[in-house]
Amino acid sequence: MCGSLVGCQGILRLLEIIFSALSFVIVIFRGRMVSPWGVWCEFVWVFCITVPLVLTVMEARMLHILLAALLPNWADLTCGLTILCAVMISSATLIFAAVFVCLSCIVNILCFIFSLVAAVVFLIDAVMQKKTFPSGYLSSLRGVLRTTEAFIAFVNGEWAFRPFGMICCIIVFAVCLLVTVVIIALHLLKLLQCLLTFGFSMMEFVFNIAAVLLYLLAVILWPVFGYRRYNYNPYICFHKCSYADVNTVTIGAVVNLVLYIVDLVLSFKSR
Repeated sequence: MCGSLVGCQGILRLLEIIFSALSFVIVIFRGRMVSPWGVWCEFVWVFCITVPLVLTVMEARMLHILLAALLPNWADLTCGLTILCAVMISSATLIFAAVFVCLSCIVNILCFIFSLVAAVVFLIDAVMQKKTFPSGYLSSLRGVLRTTEAFIAFVNGEWAFRPFGMICCIIVFAVCLLVTVVIIALHLLKLLQCLLTFGFSMMEFVFNIAAVLLYLLAVILWPVFGYRRYNYNPYICFHKCSYADVNTVTIGAVVNLVLYIVDLVLSFKSR
């Protein structure tokens, strides 16, 4: 186990675990988190503790060799997971700062600082792994786009009582998330690689067109129904929090629309 922590990458993973754990522990000792955004940040920190820990243990015990029959490239998987952690903890850091940090909130400021340091370490680790292992789907631009699309769709999915138009948007997020995860699995698992030869690139191209159209519809419907749902009063906490949720999902939908457009252009060029 100690041998796996020797070297630059081992030190980076140890720092990722430590600073993600510090962020999580500080919030836990602060009190029970009731805000959905706070719960999401806690989930991200736990995820960012688990991923480098599991990768380190598997490499230390040589367990990743057993996955050689399933995974075409272990280095690509580790790089892709590190990039995913970097994206997730960066977003959690920004969300925590926007929702919970204030000048008098010393504990929250410390949590933000530790989370920010963890995000920087993950970004450094991702860049170094990308330079060392440049090949592979998850660590490629297409793989990063797919992973980010799935992440944003997952964050945007909120099954609360909403008008019909907003429910349609949530269905769009869920369907695109499901198909995107399936595409990632098809590219990742070696046993499914044979399916990629049977017109899969054309199917992926068609899905990108459908995803762009669906997200364009969601970008229109979500603000129209979301902002009409409340008679906004800035002095009522419920209205302020609800508008913050609507704003966040709107921004996420716009970002994912741009990502799917870029993915569509790349898939068109690769055909």
